[in-house]
Amino acid sequence: MGNKIGVIGAGYAGLAAACYLAKEGNEVSIYEKNDSIGGRSRQFIEDGFTFDMGPSWYWMPDVFETFFNDFGKKVSDYYTLKRLSPSYRVYFGEADAVDLPSDLEELYATFESIEKGSAAQLRKFLQDAKYKYDVGINEFVQKPSLSVMEFASFKVLKGAVRLNLFKSFSKFVRQYFKHPRLIQILEFPVLFLGAKPENIPALYSLMNFADIVGGTWYPEGGMFKVIEAMESLALELGVKIHTNSPVEKILVANGKSNGLQVGGIELDFDSILAAADYHFVEQNLIPKEFRKYDEKYWDSRVMAPSCLLFYLGVDKRVDNLLHHNLFFDRDFSQHAVEIYDTVEWPSDPLFYVCAPSVTDPTVAPEGKENLFLLMPIAPGLEDDNDTREKYYDLLMDRLEAITNQEIRSSIIYKKSYALKDFVMDYNAFKGNAYGLANTLKQTAILKPTMHNSKIKNLFFAGQLTVPGPGVPPSLISGKVAAAETTKYLKKLA
Repeated sequence: MGNKIGVIGAGYAGLAAACYLAKEGNEVSIYEKNDSIGGRSRQFIEDGFTFDMGPSWYWMPDVFETFFNDFGKKVSDYYTLKRLSPSYRVYFGEADAVDLPSDLEELYATFESIEKGSAAQLRKFLQDAKYKYDVGINEFVQKPSLSVMEFASFKVLKGAVRLNLFKSFSKFVRQYFKHPRLIQILEFPVLFLGAKPENIPALYSLMNFADIVGGTWYPEGGMFKVIEAMESLALELGVKIHTNSPVEKILVANGKSNGLQVGGIELDFDSILAAADYHFVEQNLIPKEFRKYDEKYWDSRVMAPSCLLFYLGVDKRVDNLLHHNLFFDRDFSQHAVEIYDTVEWPSDPLFYVCAPSVTDPTVAPEGKENLFLLMPIAPGLEDDNDTREKYYDLLMDRLEAITNQEIRSSIIYKKSYALKDFVMDYNAFKGNAYGLANTLKQTAILKPTMHNSKIKNLFFAGQLTVPGPGVPPSLISGKVAAAETTKYLKKLA
C-alpha cells in the first residue's frame, strides 16, 4: 500500500482529490463534518420533495466526462444527462420573456430578432470565446499556479492579447452588442464570478461558450447524482469516507503535518489535503506560526457573492416557468453595486428560480412543483429571519406578478437558507456561497496558494484556491491538488 493521506471535506474538490490519490495506490480517508457528503451540493428530502441544496446548473459536461474517463469510466456509467431546451428563460417584465434555445441556429435568430446584425456578431463572439475556453479550461486552469514560470512557455504568454486578460468583460461584450437585453444575457454567467462585469477579465467570455455551445444539462434525479457517482467511484477505489467527523486540528511538527485530530483521537497521515473552507482550515486548524495568511489578508480578499435561498414545495403545478428562470426585471447594475461595492442587502434585487420538477417528475409528488429561489447577496451581511421573510415576500410578489398566477397559498413546504447557514454547515468565510472572486488581482498565482510552504505536506483544494468558484473548477482543483500531493510524495520515495 502507498502513503496514508487524510482529506478534509467531501465536496466536489475533496471527492475528486481522493479519487486521484487512491488511483495512485494511496490509502485515502475523507473526513466530513456534516452527516452527508456533497458539501454545498448536498441534497435533502422533505414531504416527498427532493431538493438539491446548492449548484443547479450543469455546464461544461466535458469536464465531468474527463474526470470519469481518467478512471476508465463514463458519465453514463453513473447517471443520465438530459440537455435542456430551451436552456433557460430570462424575464424582463410581466409577460415579457426571452427563451434561450439550445439550437445554435435558433439562438442566432433570437438574437437577430432583438438587435439587427447581432446573429453575425454572436458567431464572431463565440468563435473568440471558443479559443478562450480551449486555452482556459484545457490549459490555464490545469496549472497549480505555484509559480509564474508555469506560464512561461504557455499559450497565455503568447496569446495574452487574444485572451483579453487585461480588458474588462463589460467593455468586451459591448464591442459586439448594443441592445441592453443581449448585454444582460451575456453578462449573467459572470455575475457569480465575484465582481461586476466591468471588473472581470474578458477571458471569462469562455463562460458564454460553456453556456451557449456546451449547453445546459440536467442529471436525471438532480445534481446530487453527480456526488453519488463520485462517491461510488471513490469507494470502488478503496477510499474510506467518514461523515459526522469534523477535523479539530492538523497536527504539525518540524514543518510537516503528521496527522489529524478527529473526535479527540490523533490519526497518523503522511500528507493532508484540505478541501474544506481554506480560511477556516488555516485560521482554526493549524498553529499560528504555520499560517501563510493572516486575518488582514483574508479581510482584504474580494469574495464572490453569498445568496439567500428558499426551498419550496408547491401543492400544484406552476405555470410559465422553465427548469431555469432568471428574473432581470430590475436594474442589473444597481444590484451588482449593492453586492460588490456598498455591501448591503439589495434594494430591488434580481433573482433566479429553478423548477426541476418541470424536467424531472421524480423530485416532487405527482401534481406538485419543486421550486428553488436564489437571490445573490453580499457576503458578511447581518442575517436574521425577519430580513429573510421580507425578501421572501418581495420575491414571491414579483414571481406571482411576472408569471401571472397565485402561488403562495399553495406552498406546503418552505425552508430558507442564507449566510448563517453557510457558516454553520461549511465554515464558509463571511458566509460566502461561491468562494473567491475571479478578479484580475485574484487570478492564478494571485489566489491563496494550493501549497502552504510552511507545512511541506499540506495542500489545499476548493473554491478559495486555484482555479476558483463553480462545480467544474472544483473538480479540476481536486485533480490538480492531488497531482501536487503525489509529486511531493514521490520525491520522498
